[in-house]
This record gives sequence, structure tokens and C-alpha cells, in this order.
Amino acid sequence: MNALPLKRSFPPMIGRDPRVLILGSLPGEESLRQQQYYAFKHNAFWRIMGELLDFDPALPYEERLAALRGAGVALWDTIGAGRRTGSLDTKIRDIEPNPVAQLIANHPTIGFIGCNGGKSFEQLKRSAPELFANQNLVILRLPSTSPAAAAMRYEEKRDAWKAVAEFLQKTAPGG
Repeated sequence: MNALPLKRSFPPMIGRDPRVLILGSLPGEESLRQQQYYAFKHNAFWRIMGELLDFDPALPYEERLAALRGAGVALWDTIGAGRRTGSLDTKIRDIEPNPVAQLIANHPTIGFIGCNGGKSFEQLKRSAPELFANQNLVILRLPSTSPAAAAMRYEEKRDAWKAVAEFLQKTAPGG
């Protein structure tokens, strides 16, 4: 019997005809408290996406989501539920994966999956290995935007995440 409560991810944030899916692992404590993707103020996700997609990362949450949707970016997590003390990915246990392959099947316009960190990437490989055989899908392990991933400087993370903006530019309607 596990005394830790089951923590659940959010529903996917997805607009019309998304081209990119960013996958986290499981929302951290602050994100769960605020019911917002990447709510911890020291997480670099919104700063990076704001720079890449040219929006103010200080916008209200719903406006940031609208900016992502407008750019063709969807958000979700590889882990639908799990038990964890704190926010570290290394502490997640009793994992219930999200049906990412089904989301991709339902949204065939998605051609790029960016996994935000190693846990997300490894979980996707475990729970949806068939996606890695899909030649119409680019899957990248991106550096974690979490402050726990401090071995890489912000600029290095941002530069790696430029692959998202480059894919969006390359696949822009009419482009």
C-alpha cells in the first residue's frame, strides 16, 4: 500500500491543426497547485517559448496558451498519473502513461514531438515505442527547462529548443 497520493497530469492543451507537441513528464507541485503548465517561476519553459515565438512570457497564463496554440504548439505530459514526493522526476513512481500515440493519431498534423527532459523522452519510448518508427514524425529529447537541470546554462537550453521554432517555420502554412 502506497501512502503517497496519486498526482495527475492536465488534459492536453491543443488547438486546431497543431504541428508541434511538447511533452513534459508530470506537473510539479507548483504547477499542480496553480493548475498551470510550467507554473514554477524558475522553470525556463515560458521564457524560452516567449523568445522563440515572440510573445511576452509574463502574459497572463491563458494568453500564453493562446500564443502557443496560435503558433501550432500543443502541450501535454507523457505521464498521466504517478506518485511522487516533491517535484523531481526521479521521484515519480507507479506511473500510468498518457495515451500519447492516440493523441498523435487523432491529430495527424503533428510532425514534431519535443520531450522536455530525459524522463519525458524515456517514458515516451516505454509507453509509445511505435511513434519512434513513424518516419513522418520528428522526436527530440530537449534539455529540461526545470531549474533542477542546472548543468546546462539557459542560453544552451534555449539554443537547443530552437529546433521547435525551426520546425514551425519550415512547416508554416504557405511556407
